[in-house]
Amino acid sequence: MLANKTIVLGITGGIAAYKAADIASKLTQTGARVEVVMTESATKFIAPLTLRSITGRPVVTNMFELASEFSLEHIALAEAADVVVIAPATANIIAKLAAGIADDMLSCTVLATKAPVIVAPAMNVNMFENSITQDNLAKLKARGFTIVDPTYGRLASGKIGLGRLAEVDKIIATIKLVLGRSGDLAGKRIVVTAGGTQEPIDPVRHIGNRSSGKMGYAMAKAARDRGATVSLITAPTSLPEPVGMEVIHIETAVQMKEAVAKAVVQADALIMAAAVADYQPKSVAKAKIKKETPSLTLELIRTPDILTEVKGDFLKVGFAAESQDIVANARQKVEKKRLDLIVANDITDADSGFGVDTNKVTLIDRNGKIDSLPLLTKREVADRILDKVVGLLAKGVRKS
Repeated sequence: MLANKTIVLGITGGIAAYKAADIASKLTQTGARVEVVMTESATKFIAPLTLRSITGRPVVTNMFELASEFSLEHIALAEAADVVVIAPATANIIAKLAAGIADDMLSCTVLATKAPVIVAPAMNVNMFENSITQDNLAKLKARGFTIVDPTYGRLASGKIGLGRLAEVDKIIATIKLVLGRSGDLAGKRIVVTAGGTQEPIDPVRHIGNRSSGKMGYAMAKAARDRGATVSLITAPTSLPEPVGMEVIHIETAVQMKEAVAKAVVQADALIMAAAVADYQPKSVAKAKIKKETPSLTLELIRTPDILTEVKGDFLKVGFAAESQDIVANARQKVEKKRLDLIVANDITDADSGFGVDTNKVTLIDRNGKIDSLPLLTKREVADRILDKVVGLLAKGVRKS
């Protein structure tokens, strides 16, 4: 979604300026056109040549450098921008913008642009927590700026506290979130489930499956990047929490059922990417079961069928991880669970399914139409699924 977008990356003078090179590199790799604007103090921490080498674009350090490539007016960059990102943002630039002062190329660009502006502060903890800085950030928020809060950790001064520049991936995720606000799912509410539920045997053991949660997280991020308001209901995973959405953590199938029932109120679609355990122990031991016998027998009972039982006026998208008769089994689930769309994949394929970053799936809608996709990344699969969801919503297809 960042391909061919013009992103103005503003860099100010702080030790975190070196991280801007990583931001510029990752944005450039997505196909974005990255225009770097550096304050004079920023050039003391990182060389403009570094950023030019990464982006393949001239780096602006004063008001008139690009007269030969842009119009003579210094607002040319402001007009070209799809989004302006200041990372790192010092207390100085934050104060300037809050006061409406434009005395360098970066502040002029921000004040002249109609594009959304993202500010990622990075500074000493005392400066960040100072009431003046907090008041200035509040002013920027009130004017529609998006603030990517700094993280807690060791700072250049040696102190420990808030002030470290947010992780690069979080900044890029915020860029996607902001640019996606006018996407084809803008105004829609999407509920996504992810991960494999864990059904407890005793306080330290559980019944589970091999789901990594990657497909569900990819679905949630893709929906967010297309403008949807997203609720992600997730079983335990090792994945970082996605930016820009409600994240609800659960463990068991029963907990997921309860969370889904609450989340789907006013939802436009439920995408059930989670691998919900089919069975749970009938009883859970209160203390750890000791290895006192050579064998252990557990009585298992069925977990709730969330997709079948959930009610509401929304589209229902299911997933079917199958090892045989892929299409036939998936079609049965469409009928049984009254789905609008099902995503079936062959878990016997080493490149598709649990724990990998790719999937080769077949999409089957309620009318029996089949769309077999080639091997794609899970993010690409997510977007192909959402293409179908957008189409179904546009047609006013009967919801569940």
